[in-house]
Amino acid sequence: MTAAAAAAVLEIDDLAVAYREKHQPPQRVVHGVSFSVAPGEVVALVGESGSGKTTTAQAAIGLLADNGVVEGGTVRINGVDATRWPESRWTALRGAAVSLVPQDPASSLNPVRTVGDQVAEILRIHRAGDRRTAAERAVELLARVGLPQPELRARQYPHELSGGMKQRVLIAIAIALRPQLLIADEPTSALDVTVQRRILDLVDDLRRETGTAVLLVTHDLGVAADRADRIVVLQGGRIQEHGPAHAVLGRPRSAYTRQLLADAPSLSPTAFRAHRPSGEGDAIVVQDLVHDFPGARRGAALRAVDSVSFRVRRGTTHALVGESGSGKTTTARGVAGFHRPTGGRILVEDTDLATLRGEALRRFRRTVQLVHQNPFSSLDPRQTVFGIIEEPLRNYEPIAPAERARRVHGILDRVGLPAAVLPRRPHALSGGQRQRVAIARALVLQPQVVVLDEAVSALDVTVQAQILALLEELQRDLGLTYLFISHDLAVVRQVADTVSVLQGGRQVESGRVEDVFLRPQGDYTRELIAAIPGRRHAAGAAAPAAWTG
Repeated sequence: MTAAAAAAVLEIDDLAVAYREKHQPPQRVVHGVSFSVAPGEVVALVGESGSGKTTTAQAAIGLLADNGVVEGGTVRINGVDATRWPESRWTALRGAAVSLVPQDPASSLNPVRTVGDQVAEILRIHRAGDRRTAAERAVELLARVGLPQPELRARQYPHELSGGMKQRVLIAIAIALRPQLLIADEPTSALDVTVQRRILDLVDDLRRETGTAVLLVTHDLGVAADRADRIVVLQGGRIQEHGPAHAVLGRPRSAYTRQLLADAPSLSPTAFRAHRPSGEGDAIVVQDLVHDFPGARRGAALRAVDSVSFRVRRGTTHALVGESGSGKTTTARGVAGFHRPTGGRILVEDTDLATLRGEALRRFRRTVQLVHQNPFSSLDPRQTVFGIIEEPLRNYEPIAPAERARRVHGILDRVGLPAAVLPRRPHALSGGQRQRVAIARALVLQPQVVVLDEAVSALDVTVQAQILALLEELQRDLGLTYLFISHDLAVVRQVADTVSVLQGGRQVESGRVEDVFLRPQGDYTRELIAAIPGRRHAAGAAAPAAWTG
């Protein structure tokens, strides 16, 4: 063992992990992985879904699924072999010496217990004070992770907090006992860029203050570029590249790493979409849009959208960007005809949506289709792929079964999927395949406008690049108009022609993407752009022009 390895908080040596299924031989998913994490160091594990990132991290903290088994190699914590520790020994260690920040705060917090009680629990489990002391310390921790009004938050339940607030609660739990090792598994992948930056800044502050070692699991190379000292690139459970972040990103040796870098929009700071000729006229016109939701008290209302206006030329892409609660999705659902605005007008292909009722509104659904963020939850798990794509035709077009089948096969080929997937159900598909099915379902009615609500935000960079290329091809070939909703400004910079920046329901900036990104007029827009990850790598690549402002 080298001196560096001896000093490591975490050392993984030649790790091999497999999963066992009934009546099947074990399937190995991690093959001979070795790396270490020293005190105060950030090591990033990067790669696509299925690369072995999360399995490796779970093995490092004794949290493999019940059917997971370490078939070889060792995991050492502070030099002690922990590879086959019993759960009782891991329970004593977790929280005290090693902690985990999971990806999904919504499913990681108990919905029927207050936030303060859940933070205090880790202190009580490890006997770090009595109940009153633990409750007081919980409020201090909530304040430490930047939650406003920590006393109030401690009394609230998870559903009363935003996604960023819930992620801060998980970090408060993870750092309560000042662990020596913090494992962060995609801790910010579902968060807005500004919230993401604040969360990662917090982790950095804690690392500097306490010397905590950080293992950062992420598919976002921009985040790895900004935050990691070293990067480990995994593909198919094997290390493709491992070294200092600047070397891996600046001089990648493997073809796989080069492809990941090429596909990462946050690492291409000067890549704006090439201008395309605008179609004749506007496909979407939004004028002084207002949308109120009923409040909890009688007579009270929440104004989600306040006087928003924009136009989208036919055959182009307009993006709506902003933090959670900015009014992006409410505006998009209004354009798709899912709710009637409180005020203002929405025109789609010269049709005023406020005039549509009954059968006319039903027929309008053919003009505009919506693609959701999460294809797994938006696709009926009981239906086959054929049934999912065929369903809109059954609902809106009275055509013969043979013609429906021809249309289904045609659009499936259009989105780059083989006919072999037609009898499968969504759970048997990859994330990228499911999103292609969702796009096929949206296009089978031959709409003129497609609303894409965070349609690529849940995908790995390589799959994301494939879907974005597909959308570009479909737009070019079919003349589609896109309304693109995203919290990922790096993607917006790459795919949109024009953009509206929303804050608190109001439009604070609008125009061509290059103008808004290179010459932002408002502080809020500048803050959003400054929060795009990958700035450190962009500066090292001597290409900072697109980050000015």
